[in-house]
Amino acid sequence: MTGPVRTVTVVGAGTIGLAWTTLFLAHGLDVRLSTRRTDAERAAREAVELFAPSLPAPPADPARLLDRLTIEPDVAKAVAGTDLVQENVREQLALKQELFAEAERAAPDHVLLLSSSSSLSADALGATMDDPSGLLVGHPFNPAHLMPLVELVPGTRTRPDAVERAAAFYRSLGKVPVALRRPLAGTPANRLQSALFREAVHLVAEGYLTAEEVDAVVTGSIGLRWGAVGPFQAFHLGGGPGGLRRMLGAVGDRMAAEWEHLGTPALTDDIVRTLAEQTERAYGQGADAYRRLAAARDARQGAVLAALRAGEDTGRADP
Repeated sequence: MTGPVRTVTVVGAGTIGLAWTTLFLAHGLDVRLSTRRTDAERAAREAVELFAPSLPAPPADPARLLDRLTIEPDVAKAVAGTDLVQENVREQLALKQELFAEAERAAPDHVLLLSSSSSLSADALGATMDDPSGLLVGHPFNPAHLMPLVELVPGTRTRPDAVERAAAFYRSLGKVPVALRRPLAGTPANRLQSALFREAVHLVAEGYLTAEEVDAVVTGSIGLRWGAVGPFQAFHLGGGPGGLRRMLGAVGDRMAAEWEHLGTPALTDDIVRTLAEQTERAYGQGADAYRRLAAARDARQGAVLAALRAGEDTGRADP
């Protein structure tokens, strides 16, 4: 990119694509939404109305945000003259490869190509491109319009300056970009989330707790803790003045032994049915329940983020 990002093309109008769309609009960008959904205008309007009130930026009128949104089903037309592409289509490699090859042909040379993929590598995504040096994964954590983290995963042919420019772009949106030093199967946040969810499934499948009770355990303990400090800093503090070294010296052997007892459940039809029935009974289901739960989640998450921002300088190490 030779200048500031002014026009962004979002490809895909699922939950992630619509969340990105809302965030980009709220930061004053012109957004082209490329999707073949026949209800694209309605979906975009409902998403902006749902997501915009929870954004940390000053309150924005959804109608005014939508004035800078263009719906363009044709990918080639949508990326022509754009500064940046954020792709969010289904996790199908061939589909994404075709999309990026088409974007390479139609977009300006300076365009930055970013994928929200959680499982596909930049090398695989750009395998059919002539020059994938401007392509990398920019994976958000859901809800994408609100959560700060964006995981940057370059490919072996991605230019270093493309990673730097992607990081700068995301930081301009208030995001916290973290770049992997080398490719990884999956992304760090999803791997950590999956490890916790595996044990959560085990606890429910074996009848120790219900799904709702597991949620209460997490939100009332480690969820709160991890909102303020990560796992390493948490245990560093748990060791007192001796820090992580003392903590692991005291309980490390016992902790490692407990890993042997962690569950390894299979997601059989019966277990999936149990998990779904308990979750639906606790929280409801359907479009109305989704809107209600998403709005409540975003309000709570926004309050947590606001509190963290207010105290972000407290406890920082002296320079």
